[in-house]
Amino acid sequence: MGKGPTLLAGGNPQIAKGEGDAPVQAYIAALPGWKSDLGRRLDALVVGAVPGVRKAVKWNSPLYGVEGQGWFLGLHSFTHYVKVAFFRGASLRPVPPGASKGKETRYLNIGEADALDEAQFVDWVRQASRLPGDRL
Repeated sequence: MGKGPTLLAGGNPQIAKGEGDAPVQAYIAALPGWKSDLGRRLDALVVGAVPGVRKAVKWNSPLYGVEGQGWFLGLHSFTHYVKVAFFRGASLRPVPPGASKGKETRYLNIGEADALDEAQFVDWVRQASRLPGDRL
């Protein structure tokens, strides 16, 4: 067994880009410490909210989308939090709290001590999955 994926800045795993669940699960498994548990929970919530969700890893970030509609959500690990990007977040109600340089994107940053409002997260995921996604 190798030592596993290289961790880049902020503990973000370096995972080869790929389509499907396998690269996403490899990314989540390679997250350090509490972030791996959070990644598994977020992944399960997205899968539960959007049956048949499309998954991929691009730019060392798991992406979630709907076939033919593009990507609606991405994850990225930073030193003290996991950033959830809603690519059309400005159209969600309520709007996720994290502003972005992009007009449409909004973020939800989740740190180790932060409580995840799962009902609100699932509601955002369902809303986001019904909007046109990014073509990343």
